[in-house]
Amino acid sequence: MSNYVVVTGAAGFIGSNLVRALNARGETRIIAVDNLTKADKFKNLVDCDIADYLDKEDFINRIQHGHFDGEIAAILHEGACSDTMETDGRYMMENNFRYSTILLDWCLEQEVQFLYASSAATYGGGSVFCEERQFEAPLNVYGYSKFLFDQVVRGRLPDAGSQVAGFRYFNVYGPRENHKGRMASVAFHHFQQFREAGCVKLFQGSHGYANGAQLRDFVFVEDVANVNLFFLDNPDKSGIFNLGTGRAQSFNEVAVATVNACRSLKGEAALTLEEIIGQGLLEYVAFPEALKGKYQAFTQADIGRLRAAGYEASFASVEEGVARYVQWLAQQ
Repeated sequence: MSNYVVVTGAAGFIGSNLVRALNARGETRIIAVDNLTKADKFKNLVDCDIADYLDKEDFINRIQHGHFDGEIAAILHEGACSDTMETDGRYMMENNFRYSTILLDWCLEQEVQFLYASSAATYGGGSVFCEERQFEAPLNVYGYSKFLFDQVVRGRLPDAGSQVAGFRYFNVYGPRENHKGRMASVAFHHFQQFREAGCVKLFQGSHGYANGAQLRDFVFVEDVANVNLFFLDNPDKSGIFNLGTGRAQSFNEVAVATVNACRSLKGEAALTLEEIIGQGLLEYVAFPEALKGKYQAFTQADIGRLRAAGYEASFASVEEGVARYVQWLAQQ
């Protein structure tokens, strides 16, 4: 690719993993776009090679004034407020919905590939995770901002002359999420808890599930990057696609995987869930009031559409992904 690849949210979790994955295949003509108000995120880009960095507002201003016409091959749009507890709806809609719409309009006009981050939050409390309107009912304004943009994309796709592909990320975890604070993955929090207190914490039972038995589709960030690159290489493929493993696993399984990966670093043997609970290495805490009515107790991506688009690679299980992640965290 002679033209630039733009990655928005480039200093964030998924964005920085995409920059790293592009670098791994020799791509360095990358314009990284982000908002570094929270400056610590810069650390995610220290080992990455980019051609330029632009602040989000500066980037929007430049594309609206024709600065990059004819110079960009693709935009990988990961930039968003991903805090599902954020209550400022105006900020959420401006940052997620309006920003995305501006970039979509520009990409369609310029015939530039547009790959963007949607979210499994669009499904809300439903139990069917299939990319169709009747199964979408977001529970928070974050989910709504992603849902609304997906509706805009659906309206534009029939007339689009260039690629538009949206990915509904399920529970992504892995390297480069340290800056996310409370919104970092369970695996990240478990690693920190185990290192600091020798014990990990999970919610008690809810929604009819036993303690820690709530189920989510946990997807390793390397797999997320691989799917994005597959679509980048196949500009004829457009649509909205679930991006998960297609297999729900319990929070207990994440806890067991993290504890055992941490034990493995010290040469200690793996334990079963029962042994971990028995030895006081896992503690269940009361389900938070703030999450009642806003919590997905079960998610599992229907990846039929992704497979039909030709993506055939396997996805890491929680056991595989967490083991690799803990090794990465330990090296940091």
